[in-house]
Amino acid sequence: MTEDALFPVELVQPQGSHSGPRLVAPGAVHVPGWLTDEQQRWIVARFGEWTQGPVPLRAATLPGGQQMSVKTICLGWHWQPYKYTREATDVNGRPVLDFPDWMVRLGKKAVSEAYAPELVQDASLSGLADGYAPDAALVNFYGDGAAMGMHQDKDERSSAPVASISIGDSCVFRFGNTRTRTKPYEDVQLRSGDLFVFGGPSRFAYHGIPKVHPGTAPSDCGLSHGRINITMRVTGMS
Repeated sequence: MTEDALFPVELVQPQGSHSGPRLVAPGAVHVPGWLTDEQQRWIVARFGEWTQGPVPLRAATLPGGQQMSVKTICLGWHWQPYKYTREATDVNGRPVLDFPDWMVRLGKKAVSEAYAPELVQDASLSGLADGYAPDAALVNFYGDGAAMGMHQDKDERSSAPVASISIGDSCVFRFGNTRTRTKPYEDVQLRSGDLFVFGGPSRFAYHGIPKVHPGTAPSDCGLSHGRINITMRVTGMS
């Protein structure tokens, strides 16, 4: 099936696969079971292609010299701590893959559905979907023992929402506040196919992945082990 059929402007969601969107915090919405099994398998196949280059899957190195346990490949713009570049200057100097058109549609649909007026009841949030056009994605792979500490996504020049999808093993997604890495926070179980969008007053909330549950990937998601997480963003750069 083609990408246009799998990811049309009006994305068809699986019936009866989730309990509906949930507002976790103002501007932060969890939508369980948002991707169909077929869509997940198709994305997993694309992930396999992306890892073949021109920039390989790699674990970024933090300024203090510590290597992250999560491995990342980037689309549209290359992220390294803590900036975006067109070329992967910290890997092999090559330009990253283009941001695909189908993912632009996917991101717009994600924000539109998460910020449906009947859920968020905030016109300022509902309006964020109108011009939403992500131009970068961090595609993270969580293997055995991988985790992500509490952090803010603040290297973008835009404050547009971040749309995140999960495929494979389930995880604990810790979503906090905008002031500190510590409490208050809420632990959300993200499963294969789930969507999480955060923007507006929650755009710069601290968040992380303290735990991935090995062996919980559904047999029909296309990923035998580990977790793929794609976060779509608007860099505000040109």
